Amino acid sequence: MVSTAPISASKTENTEGTVHLTVSQATVKFLANQYVERDGVRTKFFAGAFGIFGHGNVAGLGQALLQAEIEAVEAGVEPELPYVLGRNEQAMVHSAVAYARQKDRLQAWAVTASVGPGSTNMLTGAALATINRLPVLLLPADTFATRASAPVLQELELPSSGDVTVNDSFKPLSRYFDRVWRPEQLPSALLGAMRVLTDPVETGAATVAIPQDVQAEAFDWPESFFAPRTWHVARPLPEKSVVSRAAEVIRSAQKPLIVAGGGVIYSGATEALAALCEKTGIPVGQSQAGKGSLKYDHPQSVGALGSTGTTAANALATDADVIIGIGTRYSDFTSASRTAFNNPDVRFVNINVASIDSVKQGGISVVADAREALEALAVELSDYEVPAEYRTRTAELAQEWDDTVSSVYKIEDSSAPLNQNQVIGLANTLSDPRDVVVCAAGSMPGDLHKLWRTRDSKGYHVEYGFSCMGYEVAGGIGAKMAEPDRDVFIMVGDGSYLMMATELVTAVQEGVKIIMILVQNHGFASIGSLSESLGSQRFGTDYRYRSDNGRLQGGILPVDLAANAASLGVEVVRVNNGSEFTDAVKAAKASETSTVIHVETDPLIAAPDSESWWDVPVSATSTLESTQTAYATYEKWKKIQRPFLRPSGN
Repeated sequence: MVSTAPISASKTENTEGTVHLTVSQATVKFLANQYVERDGVRTKFFAGAFGIFGHGNVAGLGQALLQAEIEAVEAGVEPELPYVLGRNEQAMVHSAVAYARQKDRLQAWAVTASVGPGSTNMLTGAALATINRLPVLLLPADTFATRASAPVLQELELPSSGDVTVNDSFKPLSRYFDRVWRPEQLPSALLGAMRVLTDPVETGAATVAIPQDVQAEAFDWPESFFAPRTWHVARPLPEKSVVSRAAEVIRSAQKPLIVAGGGVIYSGATEALAALCEKTGIPVGQSQAGKGSLKYDHPQSVGALGSTGTTAANALATDADVIIGIGTRYSDFTSASRTAFNNPDVRFVNINVASIDSVKQGGISVVADAREALEALAVELSDYEVPAEYRTRTAELAQEWDDTVSSVYKIEDSSAPLNQNQVIGLANTLSDPRDVVVCAAGSMPGDLHKLWRTRDSKGYHVEYGFSCMGYEVAGGIGAKMAEPDRDVFIMVGDGSYLMMATELVTAVQEGVKIIMILVQNHGFASIGSLSESLGSQRFGTDYRYRSDNGRLQGGILPVDLAANAASLGVEVVRVNNGSEFTDAVKAAKASETSTVIHVETDPLIAAPDSESWWDVPVSATSTLESTQTAYATYEKWKKIQRPFLRPSGN
């Protein structure tokens, strides 16, 4: 737990039990005294504050964080709210979100930015946090509440509405939004934000916009506002009658399949899941967020499910008569755009703390904490096991896929150039069981979902709710800050690297060691492959010069990403084959500082096919033969896509 020190330099306490502070100083002091408790374990909720200062917050929250830091140093203790300087506002939010994910949503960061573009740069991060149901407190600066100097630099002026600012853009992207026009509004705004941030159902981005003049305004605050508060993180219990109905459906199944989502990991339900599936023999497929809920070699684990899934999980999903979704929101990738579950008689049991997710796909809705529901189901299903032949088929399919992974990991010649599958295989093999792999966008999230052999519930960190290019470096920093005793492997392609490589400077500044594997394939490999499958011939996905006919079909651009990374202060190693890659990873793990391993790969060598589908519409009419062929394939898949509501009413 972080030691605390009082903010005292510019305050006076009086007999009325109030504390004289600015709005910003009060915000810092309040945040430093927020705690969460789950299962009797109490944790300081805010680990610190990321911030980039400009007009709007430099004299407000900037001054308050400075004052708190100086007073802590003088007192010989840690600051109440440690401050980290980022290089990009969006990236700061990504680091905060990654930290919260690694901490199972029991700790978070505040993020502050200046008026105008500084604040709106956080919009992408807000969307990512809310979509992934991960807590982050955003404190964007706003224009003057008094409007004394209006219009100020970067102020939005709408002829139809005088009170709208650019920060209103956060409203649809936040789970909670408020604007503090007067000091008296701060307590209700921050308490409202805390309620949402600590609620497993409601959590996401909480945004409290504070005008720049209000940030610096002083006020007499009641002492009780700064008293330590402990927010209980609930574990909602399932209704007994609903559990009984769910157990009845499962007990009737001959070919059940569990879909494990991120909720299994966040609720700490991995042991309960393992116990249930070991006893019953029910196999487990995993979403991107749920990967790691069972170790890859667990007898009931059939790996990734859906569009980027394994052939094992997808084969079982096709025939399953009961699907048991646990902590999943059934994204289109998980359900293969509603083509994964094709048994005409399939039924669903959905366990989720959020009712919005528990009703997806139809079936029985069990609104409850994942661990509590699994333990209750285990009692109800104490006399149930899947047929012996189903266990055998599960084991055979899992082994077939594991053999496939081994085959694509295999390197015949250690001196030959590597493809992306082999890069993933080497990184996986050379990493320790508790190490973390971080990724977000491009072809690698899909390849990692299929191929990465996860050995720890927190060892797989792929942001695939928003799949935001540029998340990787910032997310890797957040993951490492959350758990410094794990090595963090950042897998990133050249396209995503170019989006937000500047956070390498933050890693150097904060002494946060990360290992980045930078795969250079001269373009957007994932979108190139998708484009080709849709009949669009990889148009606009290569980094090339323009040719004589004006199209982007010339030579490959002479971009040196390794030199770019070196210029940002990290150690860089260029590798050309498996032997050099192995040596580089071993050296990076032994090093105390960050390393970037640069490797070129062939973007045309794909990972093994999932024998699945993802619904991306194809042009219904075209003069291009490639598009016509793609549309014929698209129509075939659309014919087996399950409607949202089926005649059976399930």
